[in-house]
Amino acid sequence: MDNLPDPGPEKCIFCQIAANKSPAEVEYSDQNVVGFWDIHAHAPVHILIIPRKHISSIEDVKEEDWPIVSQMFKAAREIAHKKNLHNNGYRLVVNYGINAGAMVDHLHLHLLGGKNLGPIA
Repeated sequence: MDNLPDPGPEKCIFCQIAANKSPAEVEYSDQNVVGFWDIHAHAPVHILIIPRKHISSIEDVKEEDWPIVSQMFKAAREIAHKKNLHNNGYRLVVNYGINAGAMVDHLHLHLLGGKNLGPIA
């Protein structure tokens, strides 16, 4: 990713969270995906959904990884229903690269909701 060196799974904070080696408030967990609360929340509900497998970015998804990406979206929908976000709407965001605001070199999906997020300009 532009200007973001991949630390690899050994030093990746999201890999550490997925392996229960770093603390996080986990909202969802299955064999391939983990969802946890973002510590820099931009909405009342802001949950990051990550693959347990270290995939650096959406640009690094291999053919065999697409089922995991699909599972991330399925987890997002499940969490949204659990948090009753589906009644008023929620936003799903994947950032790629520095210019998009990506801060961690590990594929992740932002689930945002719980307030009027307004249109994306």
